Amino acid sequence: MRLGLALGYWGRGPSADHVPLAQEAEWLGYHSVWTAESWGSDAFTPLTWIAARTSRIRLGTAVAQMAARSPTTTAMHALTLDHLSGGRMMLGLGLSGPQVVEGWYGRPFPRSPLTATREYVDVVRQVLRREGPVELDGGFHSHPYRGADGTGLGRALKPITHPLRADLPVLLGAEGPKNVAQTTRIADGWLPLYWAPNRPQAYGAALDDLPEDFLVAPMARAQVCDDVAEGLLPVKAMLGFYIGGMGHAARNFHADLMARMGFEEEARRIQRLFLEGRREDAVAAVPDAFADEISLVGPRERIAERLESWRKGPVTDLLVLSPDPPTLRVLAELNS
Repeated sequence: MRLGLALGYWGRGPSADHVPLAQEAEWLGYHSVWTAESWGSDAFTPLTWIAARTSRIRLGTAVAQMAARSPTTTAMHALTLDHLSGGRMMLGLGLSGPQVVEGWYGRPFPRSPLTATREYVDVVRQVLRREGPVELDGGFHSHPYRGADGTGLGRALKPITHPLRADLPVLLGAEGPKNVAQTTRIADGWLPLYWAPNRPQAYGAALDDLPEDFLVAPMARAQVCDDVAEGLLPVKAMLGFYIGGMGHAARNFHADLMARMGFEEEARRIQRLFLEGRREDAVAAVPDAFADEISLVGPRERIAERLESWRKGPVTDLLVLSPDPPTLRVLAELNS
């Protein structure tokens, strides 16, 4: 199991720690570093900044949102950064949810998310392979565009720039069982949002027979500390926000996933409290047991023991979310 460093997205502004953390991770032998986006900073610009200040560590987006860019635009970002970094790019994509897609990007959430994702990946693959002009007669991502409001003058094109790698890895963030199953068929890897080593059944039967060399790269908050309950507070704060606020009361993929993982009553309570404006109560309602299952928190010996359960399953890459260099060093030592 390889280690990656997950930096997430910016909050109020850029973090001065991200480049030093990436450099520390590279020195420690981490395989990859990953950036994200939500409705503030983008994923590719910070990753390019990090690429210029590192030399070996792989560079991934976990995730770049599909609604933010057309698939050809995303492919342009990926092939450009792959060239500039000497072939270190890993493209992680996610669909997001209706609240972000329609509320932030001003686009309709696709009626068929699976089809929209499949078409998006198809176009990205065509650009990277550069075997011919990009053509797709799709319901969401037609190339050339054939909509009734178009001019009809569009022509199929292939990229001017020759991609460095036709097989640049494409990973997908997927939560529902059908989406995970499709991911194993059309992508090179999967980026689980929450992963509990003892509950793989939450994602359905798709993990029973994975393709050879398929990547499974979950993100996990890590903190070496003496007080487990205190170390879990950032995990609970994150869960309270995602499960309570990152979605509508009737359609929240994160809450649905928590429910499938055995905490349905707790997930609905967190949602209700958050939507009532009781955010602190929502965070407090996150069960320590659930936060603990999806993270690596506590003394070194406890983390070492729990790390074994992560290694036994299908996980190929553990993306460590931790702003703490000593914790990064401990994980590197335990995983060596």
